[in-house]
Amino acid sequence: MAAYDAICFDLDHTLCESTQDPAALLESTFERAGCERFCTPADLRAAVPDLPTAETDREFYDHLFTEVAQRAGVDPDVAPTLAAAYLERRDPTAVRFRPGANAALEYARTRGSVGLITNGGRKTQTRKLRALGIADAFDVRVFTEPSAGILPKPNAAPFERALGELDVAPDAAIHVGDSLHADIAGANAMGLDSAWLDTGRDDGPRDHEPTYELASLESFETIV
Repeated sequence: MAAYDAICFDLDHTLCESTQDPAALLESTFERAGCERFCTPADLRAAVPDLPTAETDREFYDHLFTEVAQRAGVDPDVAPTLAAAYLERRDPTAVRFRPGANAALEYARTRGSVGLITNGGRKTQTRKLRALGIADAFDVRVFTEPSAGILPKPNAAPFERALGELDVAPDAAIHVGDSLHADIAGANAMGLDSAWLDTGRDDGPRDHEPTYELASLESFETIV
């Protein structure tokens, strides 16, 4: 069992998950937009790594629906309508802890400094943290803020910001997340140890190897 001066966590699909059914949310989005559905929740996830950086949630979903429309051979002009409909129906406060997540966070706080590094904007992600009751559980919180030079993971900027504010060297820290592309690739490139939470999703080819693999955060204590 390794000892770390700092433990950083991703938020979405790592510490928490939405209580809204993704398929139902997408179905209602297309109904509201008045067009036939041309993608699945898995298609949305698969498109994320190829998106340009967005300043706002609305811009992110404009990019997302444009990308999946183009992949499906659909006129991308429908993207703004879908983005607006999706955001009308999505509730950022409808979240719950993933199995073992709350206990893992509490345990991490007994082991050293704790950081949050999330690919989401401050306003939306803070609403999730408050709904979970963990808004003050971190020594540092790093959100995606392109205007401030904080690009989304796997970019080095969010990791550098977190480590700098925690005053911890990369080789004395570990990052825990569910995305091989964003969390594991980003942590590995920065020289942090990494723990991949395998949520059972098909996220494409396995191009990045984590230091540890976890089927659930219920076994988090075994690696720190």
